[in-house]
Amino acid sequence: MSDSLNDLKSKGLYRKFRVLDNSVSTRVNIDNRTVVLFSSNDYLGLASDLRMKEASSKAALSWGTGSGASRLISGNTTLYTKLEEAVASFKKSESALVFPSGYSANAGVISSLAQEGDLILSDALNHASIIDACKLTKAKVVTYPHCDTDFVKDYLDNSQKQKRVLVVTDGVFSMTGELAPIPQLCKICKQYGVLLMVDDAHGTGVTGPEGRGTLDYYNLNEPGIVQVGTFSKALGGLGGFVAGSNLLIDYIINHARSLIYSTALPPSVLASDCEGIRIISEDSSLRIKLFELIHQLRDGLVSLGFPVFPVPMPIISILIGDVSETLSVAQYLWDKGLYVPPIRPPTVMPGESCLRISLSALNSAEDIERLLWAIKAYYKKGS
Repeated sequence: MSDSLNDLKSKGLYRKFRVLDNSVSTRVNIDNRTVVLFSSNDYLGLASDLRMKEASSKAALSWGTGSGASRLISGNTTLYTKLEEAVASFKKSESALVFPSGYSANAGVISSLAQEGDLILSDALNHASIIDACKLTKAKVVTYPHCDTDFVKDYLDNSQKQKRVLVVTDGVFSMTGELAPIPQLCKICKQYGVLLMVDDAHGTGVTGPEGRGTLDYYNLNEPGIVQVGTFSKALGGLGGFVAGSNLLIDYIINHARSLIYSTALPPSVLASDCEGIRIISEDSSLRIKLFELIHQLRDGLVSLGFPVFPVPMPIISILIGDVSETLSVAQYLWDKGLYVPPIRPPTVMPGESCLRISLSALNSAEDIERLLWAIKAYYKKGS
């Protein structure tokens, strides 16, 4: 273990926790100093919203602090029913199922839908939870080049007949903020009669005219698409979910080990998750504010010569490449009171280290200008 840790340190890949001593917002106290946070996935600032706190505290006072068992034993309260009905309505699906986390949702859904003898086609930049879930299945897993729909079509054209085929992709890629080509993948999957699963963790609550996610953005109403998401980002809570047909949800309930053998979420979490969906469904002001900041940052980065993806998203990645240089830029920003995490392998591929900026509606225009000034100052100094 010591040798492994020393090796990570020598390569600039060693990680350790940073401890926050106040509530998560855009100004946080870390290591005895106050910094502006540009690393949270709390895109709409709901994690500190008073309405969320009140819903959580009322549920705790009424129901208690724990569920006491897994959902299939005695942990399945009416709060679950209410939340799953809200998710299904929000995602415009027949039914929905809530998991303890987004990670366990991917683990449970993918390992239920594919087994030994099946085929999974997975995007090269999919989240680690998808990669790990694919390994659990014992299915044949083919990693296709990032967003390469021609590869997917050609592979299905030329592959031997499989018992079941699952194509899986992030809706919004977590490190780049890039949108997956869902309409093209959907067309291919329908043509070949295979399943399409979209992990919309970073799209839910943000993407599309109503914030319903990537399918909302593309105006896709395809009931056969398996939609996975999480409450822990724009929705400001905790837990994962899958939305789809009644048959799909019934099947997953009876096969997903990460659901069957996990203790149910506490009532306070279920109540705040439900409140998060209500707020996003009824109030677009936070999303409007967020996208004003996104456009401000994108325009500023373009003026400095940095490329950005065509679709505005709260995740904006600055590709640097070299690990030590990425750490150097991040440290410079930290010294200026700005926390932008350096992203290094194995989170990204070797040679693709980057700064991952994520914005919240709680950020201010002044925060964005301060960040742009610091980035410009770093490169101006000739590093």
